[in-house]
Amino acid sequence: MNKVICICGKICSGKTSYAKKLAKKEKAIILSIDEVTYDLINNEQGKLYDDLVIKIGNYLKKKAIEIVKNGANVILDWGFWSKKDRYDISNYFKNNNISYIWHYIEISDKLWHESIQKRNNDILKQKNKTDFFINDGLFKKFLSLFEEPNKDEIDIWYKRTK
Repeated sequence: MNKVICICGKICSGKTSYAKKLAKKEKAIILSIDEVTYDLINNEQGKLYDDLVIKIGNYLKKKAIEIVKNGANVILDWGFWSKKDRYDISNYFKNNNISYIWHYIEISDKLWHESIQKRNNDILKQKNKTDFFINDGLFKKFLSLFEEPNKDEIDIWYKRTK
């Protein structure tokens, strides 16, 4: 039976890399809000970005159902930072009779900070042209929004070690 795989994790925790590996294994299509915001507004942060993320998420939820009903697995590479986000998307798929599974990427604080630093350095050196620079303000915003899930919310708990 086809399903939606929801990936939860902090920004820069390795969700996209994990999703790409999982997509090969599961023969799945990745739906990423980050990809769409980059193509539309070059990931420019601010009010426009925040509003656009909600609209894109609503559209991609509908596409996920369409894709699953047409015979493919879907990976939602979104983050699902809050308990409410996880609850809402779970109910959305339950109410539409779509199978789903939760994956969480756990990352130590040390590795997380190293990943953010590497990302920022790659952006400054123009090796990474699709992500946005995480300054102190954005870091604090993201940190304040993230609620680590409980073990009972997650089906597969992946601990990133490198």
